[in-house]
Amino acid sequence: MNRAKTDARQHHDPQIRGFASDNYAGAHPEVLAALALANGGHQVAYGEDDYTEHLQRVFRSHFGQRAQVFPVFNGTGANVVALQAVTDRWGAVIAADTAHINVDECGAPERIGGLKLLTVPTPDGKLTPELIDRQAWGWDDEHRAMPQVVSITQSTELGTVYTPDEVRAICDHAHERNMLVHLDGSRIANAAATLDVPMRAFTNAVGVDILSFGGTKNGAVFGEAVVVLNPDAVRAMKHLRKLSMQLASKMRFVSVQLEALLAKDLWLRNARQANTMAQRLAAGVREIPGIEILYPVQSNGVFARLPHEVSERLQKRFRFYFWDEQDGVVRWMCAFDTTESDVDAFLSAIREEMGR
Repeated sequence: MNRAKTDARQHHDPQIRGFASDNYAGAHPEVLAALALANGGHQVAYGEDDYTEHLQRVFRSHFGQRAQVFPVFNGTGANVVALQAVTDRWGAVIAADTAHINVDECGAPERIGGLKLLTVPTPDGKLTPELIDRQAWGWDDEHRAMPQVVSITQSTELGTVYTPDEVRAICDHAHERNMLVHLDGSRIANAAATLDVPMRAFTNAVGVDILSFGGTKNGAVFGEAVVVLNPDAVRAMKHLRKLSMQLASKMRFVSVQLEALLAKDLWLRNARQANTMAQRLAAGVREIPGIEILYPVQSNGVFARLPHEVSERLQKRFRFYFWDEQDGVVRWMCAFDTTESDVDAFLSAIREEMGR
């Protein structure tokens, strides 16, 4: 009698690297080791486990004693739950037009979260008090969704980074207008590495009320978190997380990954590696005639404009995405496991294709 084979098999070549997304990278070995450690025996489900309890202390060491952490499955879920928590049914969120919540979440904040996005064009992905004021009006107009929250992304979708003073100015401006501030921190570790400051320096210390914390892009298998920094501004987070289908039954496996990243300095080591490789890539690209780098390289992404046909040939050798195909703009992302040899091989391919 033939039996179906059930052994695990490797379906990809682990030597192949690309520059499409930091989501393409695998998990850091220390994260995998933590998952294995958490796997033994039984633990209480739905977040009442020892790992999730300990995670509260870990996050408070980074974000202050008032911080409350709620692990979730993914980044879109974190953003939807966080924004629901700080808006009314008639509420609106002001964001940059390039924000992930606007262009990359399939309308989930509006369709699932039940809120309105009010977007603002920016030159570099960053909001300012003056840009916020383009949408911060009409609170008493029942015909308009009420601006209640400002959402910023750190680092931004264009790879730029807010300084602590810039975030403080936004928070002060928003709070003066009775609005709250949400920070989408999918790549918060990369921003902290660039600024060389603790994450609290541009979050709770300067007035951010609620945070979406990213783990996947920084070496986790899966899992992000909503971090409530201002508990006075948020109600019923437990219920919102469940209502939004983001409550993990075996939450210990999300929590232990975040603990592995944050309990020591793994989060920072991973981010510094990715950022350093992006700087190496940008430095090499600047030496190649005919390529323009469009934005300051302040985290782990490089945005460049080059001939469309060159990009198409390069994509057959390395995976990456067009950012604006009509304008010939591409995005090259580095991850925690990107190496110098990965970057140098990619640069060699770029030179070859530009020379054809």
